[in-house]
Amino acid sequence: MRPWFTTPLMRAWQAGFGRSGLGALPPSRPASATPRRPALKVRTAWISDVHLGTPGCQADALLDFLRHLECDTLYLVGDIIDGWQLRRHWYWPQAHNDVVQKLLRHARKGTRVVFVPGNHDEFARQFLDQAFGGIEVREDCIHTLADGRRFWVTHGDLYDGVIQCARWLALVGDALYEFTLKLNRHLNSLRARLGLPYWSLSKYLKLKVKRAVSYVSDFEEALAREARRQEVDGVVCGHIHHAEMRDIGGILYCNDGDWVESLTALVEQADGTLAIVHWADHMAASLPHRADTACVTSSAG
Repeated sequence: MRPWFTTPLMRAWQAGFGRSGLGALPPSRPASATPRRPALKVRTAWISDVHLGTPGCQADALLDFLRHLECDTLYLVGDIIDGWQLRRHWYWPQAHNDVVQKLLRHARKGTRVVFVPGNHDEFARQFLDQAFGGIEVREDCIHTLADGRRFWVTHGDLYDGVIQCARWLALVGDALYEFTLKLNRHLNSLRARLGLPYWSLSKYLKLKVKRAVSYVSDFEEALAREARRQEVDGVVCGHIHHAEMRDIGGILYCNDGDWVESLTALVEQADGTLAIVHWADHMAASLPHRADTACVTSSAG
């Protein structure tokens, strides 16, 4: 990989994980700044598409999630660090360091943390089967639920025809997506002043534009076919920023969403039940006048 591409990415890697690989980091902001709420205790959690290194990354919300999360295994399912954006423009605020430090702290406290790189942090694929600060780097892996079902864990970009066959188009699409996010931030700033709730322009386009709907469907079908070939019960992925759980020909397709727009994670309960957690709803529900439980919109036994 060319030095002009890897150098800024390694700066992010070293900023987050420390040059020694042991997680030497600046102090994080005090935990006391976060209101005390009950922990989210689960067997396993999956998050992806954090996009550290971009203004669109909602690092504060992710920090809130990680501070309340207690799990045996945490999967980072790709696009944790956005190398594509860092190559164009260096952006690495303290909150992004805090996220990495919190991940390292989970690993130090006994949580198994597995990082499966995606296309935006593909530089990490040169470190497969190594560990940084206790965080394992894997190309993909099989996770066995408490009830015995086996799920294939992969970011999903390797099964995206646009990424594999027209990389230039993927880069153009990424730039347009970043523009949409910037426009969305201005739009929602105006909506907030008018007393209107948050609304995602990119999510609206993804669900309404016929070509985008077809792309999502093709992606899901491709992942289900490969999971079927691997003779597993389901697949957990990210990549398309669209949290969903659905049966596709006997394969349970699970996408854990993202931490740019939807603020979602996939979790496994102690009995093997899977569910999507919408953390923005959880934070809203934790206000004094609301219920004190995480909001789950879909689940599967």
